[in-house]
Amino acid sequence: MFDKLKDLKKLRDLDSALGNEILETEKDGIKVVINGKSEIVSIVLNSELGKDRQEQLLKECINEVCGKAKMLMAKKAAEISGFGF
Repeated sequence: MFDKLKDLKKLRDLDSALGNEILETEKDGIKVVINGKSEIVSIVLNSELGKDRQEQLLKECINEVCGKAKMLMAKKAAEISGFGF
């Protein structure tokens, strides 16, 4: 039973640590900032670009920064569980 409580604490610690991590990606003035839990912190658009270009870059930035968050999450989970990464 105490092992389950320890595991629960590890999960809470992981959630807290991920929430404190900040990741960002920028392309041509389009910038997306998220935390380690993949929650969007901010988005900056470039009004000098056309709508289609802004949308394309925004998608690229979101996908890239979410990939960074997944890698961070896997790394942190491996650290907490004791597995190497």
